[in-house]
Amino acid sequence: MMPELIQMKDYTQAQVRTLERKLCSEYPQLRNVIIGRSCLGKPITAFCIGRGEPILMVGAFHGSERLTGLLLLLFLDDFCRHVEAQQPMAGIRIERVLENRCLTVIPYINPDGCDIALLGETAGGHFAPLIHRITNGVTTHYNANARGVDLNHNFPAGWEDLHKLEQAAGIYGPSPTRYGGSAPGSEPETICLMELCKQARFRHVLAFHSQGEVIYHRYGKRNSRADKMAQILSSSSGYTLEEPTALATGGGFKDYFIDCFERPGFTIEVGLGENPLPVDEVTSIYRKLQEMLVLSIMM
Repeated sequence: MMPELIQMKDYTQAQVRTLERKLCSEYPQLRNVIIGRSCLGKPITAFCIGRGEPILMVGAFHGSERLTGLLLLLFLDDFCRHVEAQQPMAGIRIERVLENRCLTVIPYINPDGCDIALLGETAGGHFAPLIHRITNGVTTHYNANARGVDLNHNFPAGWEDLHKLEQAAGIYGPSPTRYGGSAPGSEPETICLMELCKQARFRHVLAFHSQGEVIYHRYGKRNSRADKMAQILSSSSGYTLEEPTALATGGGFKDYFIDCFERPGFTIEVGLGENPLPVDEVTSIYRKLQEMLVLSIMM
């Protein structure tokens, strides 16, 4: 495993890009492509390995939940290392899995928000005055993108109803969290992820958030395959299956994918505590989820 990942530092996005380049140089089978750019022009990178039916994992929708991006980088490194060595991972011959599956991983869908939460309002570039106004200069729990839009409220699935709930909660404009934007799909980060899903036609998707150790897998009508898959993910991880409520209902990536493609989508809330979770917990979180992550590719 790469020494930089073992050290478990709270990385800036510039440092993350260095890690990502090292991953690609270390593992020739790993392909990467920039699928879009953030409000501030930061690259949003997807990594792919395998040639079969595609599966998608996405992390760091929220700035204060950037640990999920590091979690996915850890998994990607560990997965590629086992593929190269042709060794079982969690007791599974994963090189055979890749004959029928292609794993796609986007560790950080909200790079601007991650830097703002970590470094402060100055990381917001020309949006810094806006960020100062909506945070009073305190960005530790910042979740939105650089324009103050919560990406997981910005997808076109129940957006109108969610927007009404936001307003009922007193959220009418840019905010550190839970503002879904002026219209569904208004943000460049949201748009590039939707376009990727339309092009790739993923078999299923997993969106990683923190915290709570719960899994959400329903939106709209019931899907028996999704129910069975959720049970497997829950049994492997020990995470509880739950139903979202109130401001967590609709507008999210999982909701959009299920609604638009009628295929399974899952939100995995990793870890326990208060966001941002301590970065030194990512190793124990990963160990608990390793088998689940491998199984999620096979299903």
